[in-house]
Formats: sequence, structure tokens, C-alpha cells
Amino acid sequence: SIARYLEAMDTADRQEPAIAKARTARLQDKIAALKEQMRSLKEIEVQLNAAPDKQVSLTDPDARSMKTRGTGVVGYNVQTAVDTKHHLIVAHQVTNDGIDRDQLASMARLARTEMGVDKLTAVADRGYYKSEEILACHEAGISVFVPKTKTSGATADGRFSKEDFIYDAEKNEYRCPAGERLIWRYKTTERSLKLDRYWSSQCQQCSLKDKCTPSTERRVTRWEHEGLLEEMQVRLDLAPDMMRIRRQTVEHPFGTIKAWMGATHFLTRTIGRVSTEMSLHVLAYNMKRAIKLLGSETIMKAMRA
Repeated sequence: SIARYLEAMDTADRQEPAIAKARTARLQDKIAALKEQMRSLKEIEVQLNAAPDKQVSLTDPDARSMKTRGTGVVGYNVQTAVDTKHHLIVAHQVTNDGIDRDQLASMARLARTEMGVDKLTAVADRGYYKSEEILACHEAGISVFVPKTKTSGATADGRFSKEDFIYDAEKNEYRCPAGERLIWRYKTTERSLKLDRYWSSQCQQCSLKDKCTPSTERRVTRWEHEGLLEEMQVRLDLAPDMMRIRRQTVEHPFGTIKAWMGATHFLTRTIGRVSTEMSLHVLAYNMKRAIKLLGSETIMKAMRA
């Protein structure tokens, strides 16, 4: 833009003196404004590079980019736990983590504490699928239903997925769609996860290789707690209505509260104030829900008691 304005100033110099003076003054003001903007952006760049997550929000210092469908949204990630019987919000939390994968165990434990129960079954969508979180729930005695994320490149390319390889726990090996054995080869650690690798020596001669892998052999990786994920998948297969129940349960309060909030959504700034604002919304929702379930007279008697 500055280069374009400098060219325009050269053109203005060839005009009548009065016109040239007016145009040059206006263009110099624009160039000065751009240089000031560049200086400001340099300062923001320093802040950006210093930030741990490489993000800076000029509207709200605590807000962060959320992973959403379509256009990105800078804001907050509100987590809720809703009971399936009465659709009351039993626990909620406001975070500025843009994804849900790290929220499953903490929200499930918070919901169990708020409900005052020893055992809990938690249902979440596939955005919460993370091996470590599912393990944490298991260790806390919480049974979870979370569908696996569809990220397999093999499946996308029309090849066999990992689910087509059947694990034999007694032999500690896999059986491939062609009936060959994928035997254990070695252990490794990735992202603090202990993994085992399996493959067969017969892949080069296999008639199904084109449907299996473009590599020399098809390798299968197994996490040390993979059995927990397989058990959860069996629970999902035996309870196909779980995802429908999830939609009918947790989406209803979100839809209601968003309708109340309108297009502006949160009116406050910084995570502390936003958390307070969300708590008021949750309180209002739960009170209206309780009045709907029990009646206003019963609620008033309970509040006076």
C-alpha cells in the first residue's frame, strides 16, 4: 500500500501546484497511518511470539481460537454435564482450550462429585475421544461411551482399516483379512504412550495387498491399554441408542441458553467474568427447568425451608 501511495505522489507532482499539494498532503497522511499500523503490528508480533500458544486476542486477552465447523471463532469453550433423566445441568466449566479432547475425565469427575454418586456413566461425542482421557475415566471408576474418531488414511483411500485386523490376546498377535498372522515385533514409546508393533512377513505375496497397504508390509500399532478402547467399542455396539440419547440430553440446554443469549453470546470479557456470566445462565436454566418439573409452589417451599 505504501508503494502504491508513493507512486500516486509521483503522479500528483505532475499536476497543478494546488492540486499536487492537496493530494500529496492526503497521501502523506495515509502513509504515516500505515507506518503507525506497521509499528503496532510489530509490537503485537513480539507478544504473539512470547505467548505459549502463539495466540493473542486484541478484544479479550483470555479468549482463544476455537476449533469449529466452518469459520473459526475466538472465544471460550463451555463444557456441560447434563443428567439424562431431567436434563438439568449438573456441572459446567468455562475453558479457553479450543478442543474438547482433554475435557472428558475432568468433567466426568466433576459431574460425579456434584451428583454425590460413586458410579457414573458418561456419554460424549467423538470430539472427546482420547486414549489417555478414557483411561483416566476407567481408573476413576467412570464408564464412558465415546465413538472413535474417523481419521484413518487407509479407510479414506478405500483400504482395510485397523478394525479389519482381529487381535488374539492369548497369542499376542493380529489376524489380517487374508488370514495371515501379524506377530509382535517390538515396543516403542510415542507421546508418552507405550505401543507395540505387529506385522507379517507374507505381505509381498498377498493377493489383497492393494486393498491393504502401499508399503512393504502392513503394520499395526497397539497401545498397552488398547483393551479398554475395545471394551468401550463393544459397549457402544451393544447400546446403539447412546449417541441419540447424548444429542437429546446435552444439546437441549445448549440450544436453550444460546437462544436466551442471542447473537452477541457472552457480554463480558476475561475468563473469570465469562465464567460468572455462564454460571448465571446455568442457574437460570436449572431454576426454570426445576419449576417446569416440580411447579413454582414446590420450589418456593423448598427455598423457604
